[in-house]
Order: sequence, then structure tokens, then C-alpha cells
Amino acid sequence: MKTALPLIAALLALPAWANEPTEKDAIAMAEKGAAFIKANGKDAFLKKISAKDPDYLQGSLYVDVRDINTGIVLAHPVNPSIVGKDLTDIPDANGKKYRREIIELAAKKGHGWVDYQYKNPTTGKIEPKTTYILRVGDVVLEAGIYKK
Repeated sequence: MKTALPLIAALLALPAWANEPTEKDAIAMAEKGAAFIKANGKDAFLKKISAKDPDYLQGSLYVDVRDINTGIVLAHPVNPSIVGKDLTDIPDANGKKYRREIIELAAKKGHGWVDYQYKNPTTGKIEPKTTYILRVGDVVLEAGIYKK
């Protein structure tokens, strides 16, 4: 127990933001999803996302999946009510058609970042968000973090 005390003290001394996901975390989660798709197929991955698999849903950081050709949301662990819908041209709170930007960036470059406003599942508030997008075949994986 004596050896654990310094570790516990060090963890308690960490700033509150230390547990917030980073851009590296978002990239890693999307890449993990891409590897899963390549090994097990798209349908198996969509089931994992829909089942809220903890590998792909960690607080405010999660992966959702969109069809690159239609813009239709194929899986979303936080907001399943949008699955099956094409929200491509629905703007965020500031009027930005960020979903269109996601699809265009994925089609052109295969990966990158898109900034927009979105509801944070941990606070329930509309907040600035940056999302890493990664094209895998005919789908786009999206993993984003909220900016403070």
C-alpha cells in the first residue's frame, strides 16, 4: 500500500483537463475502427458502434459512420435516431454544412479534420468540435473532440 500512495497522490494532482480526449485519441480511435473493418468487415463494425462498444464510445469521444456516397448515417452510438438519415445539408448552429464538408474531404483526401458546433453528450450543450475523418472504402469514420 505504501508504494501506491505516491501514485494516487500524483493522479489526484493531475489537472481536470488531463482526462479530456485529445486529437491523438480521436485519430487512434478512428484508425482502430479502420483496422477492425479491414479485419472483420463493415457490417460487424456497424454492429459494434450500434451496441455502444466501449472501444468506440468513451465519454465525449466516439466513432460514428457515414456512407460516403449518400451521406446517410450508418451507425451512431450517441444519437441512434439519426441512423438511416441523410443530414448532409443540415447546418450546425452557426449555419455551417459540416457534413457536406466531411464527405467532400473524405472523397478528396481520405482523411483530415472538420470543425463545427455539435451537442456534447457529456454536457448536453452545443460546443465547438473538431472531428477527424477517415475514409475506409465506401464509409467515413468520424471521431471528434470538443474544444474548450
